[in-house]
Amino acid sequence: MRDTLTISLPAKLRRTIARSAKKKHMTASEFIRDSVQRRLWEDAFDETARAVAPRAREMGIYSDEDVFKNIS
Repeated sequence: MRDTLTISLPAKLRRTIARSAKKKHMTASEFIRDSVQRRLWEDAFDETARAVAPRAREMGIYSDEDVFKNIS
């Protein structure tokens, strides 16, 4: 089931969305849904990273390279 959410956008942003969606062969609605899903995923990832950072530092993990060294 889908619900409708109405938002207002500046005309320039609306045109930019329409052009970008067209390039990706998407409707504006699909483009916005995809964008929102990506943003929510990024926010969840950032929240998880902040939550595990103290434990990682305790283990001597400070960078991506440290992670790769530990799993290789």
